[in-house]
Amino acid sequence: MLVFVYLALHRDRKVGREELIEAVWPEQTRPRAADSALSSLLSKLRQVLGPDALPGRGEARLVLPGEAWIDLEAAAAALHRAQSAVALEDWTAAWAPARISALECAAEVGLGLGGPELAATERSGRRLIELEPYRESGYRFLMEALERRDNVAEALRVYERLRVTLREELGVPPGVGAQALHKRLLDRGSARS
Repeated sequence: MLVFVYLALHRDRKVGREELIEAVWPEQTRPRAADSALSSLLSKLRQVLGPDALPGRGEARLVLPGEAWIDLEAAAAALHRAQSAVALEDWTAAWAPARISALECAAEVGLGLGGPELAATERSGRRLIELEPYRESGYRFLMEALERRDNVAEALRVYERLRVTLREELGVPPGVGAQALHKRLLDRGSARS
């Protein structure tokens, strides 16, 4: 997942193998055959995404379809729209993107702090889903908050809601991040039985 995320964040350029190795494995945890391990990870990623999504061997560049949505890019764009609207004193135009950026920020902080702050993440996740039902970040924040509060069954229900919404409305599955979180929840649920 880390290879995918790194490539997604840098999808505007080719990323060299050494750079990817450094991003995935800090010096103290780097395997002896890091190049071979990276080849294996890239191969698995090609199996999941298809060979056209990750062309090349010496350098890697993630090629996603035009409708691909990267939450970090969307958050940055929303923040930019909000700041531009505020600069123009267009308060109505600033409201929605500012609110979404603030909710994502509050959710992330709640996850980072944990404990009683997970309730803030849960509230932010639910509100994000309400405001932007196709934005996967709200679902992921809510699922993670529920998981950390030991409510795996409810987190799985949230994933199912996301899956059905995307399938019925857009004909697409949830993104890699949501799918990985779903797998983790399933693994945790089966470990409890």
